[in-house]
Amino acid sequence: MFDRLAGLEERHAELEKLLSDPELLAQPKEYQKVAKEHADLSPLVEALRRYRKAQQEIEANQDLLRHEADPEMRELVREDLNRLRKELEDTELALKRMLVPKDPNDEKNVILEIRAGTGGEEAALFAADLFRMYSRYAENRGWKVELLDAHPTGIGGFKEVIAAINGPGAFSRLKFERGVHRVQRVPDTESQGRIHTSAVTVAVLPEAEEVDVAIDPNDLRVDVFRSSGPGGQSVNTTDSAVRITHLPTGLVVTCQDEKSQHKNKAKALKVLRARLLDMMRSEQEAKIAQDRKSQVGSGDRSERIRTYNFPQNRVTDHRINLTLYKLDEVMMGALDDIIDPLIAAAQAQALKDRDS
Repeated sequence: MFDRLAGLEERHAELEKLLSDPELLAQPKEYQKVAKEHADLSPLVEALRRYRKAQQEIEANQDLLRHEADPEMRELVREDLNRLRKELEDTELALKRMLVPKDPNDEKNVILEIRAGTGGEEAALFAADLFRMYSRYAENRGWKVELLDAHPTGIGGFKEVIAAINGPGAFSRLKFERGVHRVQRVPDTESQGRIHTSAVTVAVLPEAEEVDVAIDPNDLRVDVFRSSGPGGQSVNTTDSAVRITHLPTGLVVTCQDEKSQHKNKAKALKVLRARLLDMMRSEQEAKIAQDRKSQVGSGDRSERIRTYNFPQNRVTDHRINLTLYKLDEVMMGALDDIIDPLIAAAQAQALKDRDS
């Protein structure tokens, strides 16, 4: 591992020299590429230097302990040694995690799809609650949310809602939200105060660029129709809604959020590309991990990943057995207390897989 780290440190030094090269400064695209690689390597190089410094201080303290006669001074040195050994252990673990190959989609924007499952109107209301939760989380992180398509119900819920979330690292954090989210609460319509259980499915897809997924126009059937549901006069009286069918896979995407047929088609294509990329990715992952069970979960959409219990103000993530009694804060967008442990568990599993 340390031979590899030394090689990456050398590469970091090369990149540092390149960044001050006037010839590279005259090539903005190349400069940006070099600057990104340098920025990606910098945390690793800094951690490696911290590791070496801790090693040197441990050796110096051990030498001091061999020659120091004063009991109080020896006790201080031992305390410092314990601190340094802990720092060395933590830094080595951090270095190992940094060497785990990154998901190439981590920096991509996200297509978020939320669908009401079992539970009727209550499931649709919770779908709307989840959409608000993710919108608040995105806002907290400075990400932009763009509604792509929605099928509202009469009482404020959603049968389905699709949105784009744009921002650095959006997929790296939201990808753990894929799966079935279960809610336990007393619906407003329940006169006897009984707790109902409903479910909502969340899909999180990395946004695909045209270069990621090539779509042959001949493989598409595009239908236009009049929008349904709430909207302005022109939305409901013109054929602005678009339905695109990808003939080879049978995937169907509908978009009717915009008044413009052209804009609806562009949004529908964005969702279609993301779904096609996700399909290709899922097939590839299934081949690689046929006999391997992931500790954090595969993100399979049939998998129940989380339960939201409103009477107890409790949220439980079943993949890592995490329970928090602050559901009210989570629903307001405070998701990092769940996402951070999921990322740590995924990194631990990746290290285990790499070393096995």
